Amino acid sequence: MPVFSRACIPMLGALLVGGCSTSSQPKLGAAGHGGGGAGGGQSGSGGQAGSSGGAGATATGTAGSSGAAGATAAGSGGSSDGAAGSPVEAGGPDTSTEGSAFPIGDPGTMGDGDLTISPPYATQVDLTDRGNPKGKSFHFTMDSSKSALFKGDDTTLLAANQHTFMRGIDMYVPALYKDGTPAPVLVIQDGPGELGLVKNALDNLTISKDATRKLPVFVVVAVANGGGDGKGSERGLEYDTMSERYARFVQTEVLPAVVADAKVKAAFPNLSFTDDPEGKATLGCSSGGAAAFSMGWFRPDLFHRLITYSGTLVAQQNSTAPEAAMFPDGAWDYHSALSLIANSPRKDLRVFLNCNEMDNGATSPETGHHNWVIANQRTAAALKAKGYHDRFVFAMQAGHCQGDVQNTTLADTLVWAWRGYPAP
Repeated sequence: MPVFSRACIPMLGALLVGGCSTSSQPKLGAAGHGGGGAGGGQSGSGGQAGSSGGAGATATGTAGSSGAAGATAAGSGGSSDGAAGSPVEAGGPDTSTEGSAFPIGDPGTMGDGDLTISPPYATQVDLTDRGNPKGKSFHFTMDSSKSALFKGDDTTLLAANQHTFMRGIDMYVPALYKDGTPAPVLVIQDGPGELGLVKNALDNLTISKDATRKLPVFVVVAVANGGGDGKGSERGLEYDTMSERYARFVQTEVLPAVVADAKVKAAFPNLSFTDDPEGKATLGCSSGGAAAFSMGWFRPDLFHRLITYSGTLVAQQNSTAPEAAMFPDGAWDYHSALSLIANSPRKDLRVFLNCNEMDNGATSPETGHHNWVIANQRTAAALKAKGYHDRFVFAMQAGHCQGDVQNTTLADTLVWAWRGYPAP
């Protein structure tokens, strides 16, 4: 499988992993399925176990990246674009769009591009509790029998998985949120998932004095999956199906349930969420990452800011799903075969992608459509060729959804993903 590099664009000055690779991507690792830390395995959402600690990740990238928390940056300017075998289109980025491009104003290319990081990995200081004022946390459940979209009785589910269930919803409202203000929102798949890290990032970065490293006051809603994993499971149905159904579920059922919850309403009687898709982000790992990508792809009117770690952009969709008639290879069709990204007008999306050297299927042949490294590299290249704002992080010596990678990058990822949205 050919590996490739893409054009490097200057990174945000304050980013920890603030460079992009100036050589071809590392060759695929020897391991086919990397579990890594506590989040290993496809259904994992990452964890902190397995962290090698040390002084922080080493980022190979452009000279002049600032580094923080012990990160080391090295490299020089210049890179190759569209190396042999990569799907980068000739003739420069395609800037055709499906609507108004970047409706709140294009925030520029700072932080866009490719980046390779290496051990030792360490948790970014902005993802830790630094003693700043805390917001409020909430938890409640949703009964699938009351859902119009995911009752637990879908015909694509295995018989053993056809049943009702309770879905957990965790939520965090940051300290600076003012009740009655339409809130931007970040939706996390496989909740609670990365909620703890994101809460700390909000506590630390909504009050940042550095304008280039400041987060808007967004509410976090972490949505548990419906159970199981893979084809025939509720989680697989929700996350791996190539449709707008899950995005619609979040928009029409989850967010209204948050506002209506008794404990939430008692604390924030006038809570509301913005209708502006620029103020709506989504985050996930593995199939949760595929869901995050599809939420924006199929409903760019709802979600513009997408964060995926070890995204399952492979042929994981149930072959009996009605959507298989249009997308026979599932999420693999984003970047290969149907080439949905290349063959569609550019959408108003801002996309973070990650995959790791020992990610799932790293040594599997392309023909099987289950190599996470190929899938994410090609998706990143297709986005670049189409003129998207995208950021692609490749992590060395790391496995699938390895928590070390999130710990080392998530603060920077959030800053980049929300770039251009008004902060307090």
